[in-house]
Amino acid sequence: MGWNPPLLRGGGCQQAYSPTIGLPAARDARFPAAWKRDRMTWIKPSFLWMMYRCGWGTKEGQETVLAVEITRDGFEWALRNSCLSSYVRDVHPDRATWQRQLKRSPARVQWDPERDLRLRPLPYRSLQLGLSGEAARRYADEWTVAIRDVTPLAHEIHALVNDGDLESATRLLPQERPFPTPE
Repeated sequence: MGWNPPLLRGGGCQQAYSPTIGLPAARDARFPAAWKRDRMTWIKPSFLWMMYRCGWGTKEGQETVLAVEITRDGFEWALRNSCLSSYVRDVHPDRATWQRQLKRSPARVQWDPERDLRLRPLPYRSLQLGLSGEAARRYADEWTVAIRDVTPLAHEIHALVNDGDLESATRLLPQERPFPTPE
């Protein structure tokens, strides 16, 4: 029953929504008109980081967990047109330059601690990709090629974790691989 994101056309990411957004999105394999294309949305390639964020699909407004497949071209466009979400002295010439870049960028990159099955932080980071403006519209209307409701999978894994059966829970986790980048 595990979800393996197809990497042929693009890659997989997770998001969680209220049922009023998530269920129509999964049913129609596209985001409904009620999905706000003018606000920032964060996509998370890590299943367990998404489970940390949405509380295994139990947090209010995040009860529907979606697996969203997007095109590789779209993902790469977002990365090329992104800015780090916070100032880093060794990366940016100065804080003012970073702030100007942040305001102009339709995408933001943020690195947060990856999570284990008990949602404890791990010693390495996982990507969060924030999309706004043009990037959010392209994500919803051009880059998204499939949307599936994986809420039952999230609940099944969570139940196994609660029962202490981490081995079975691990077998159900989506297979995640490093994103291959050009040389």
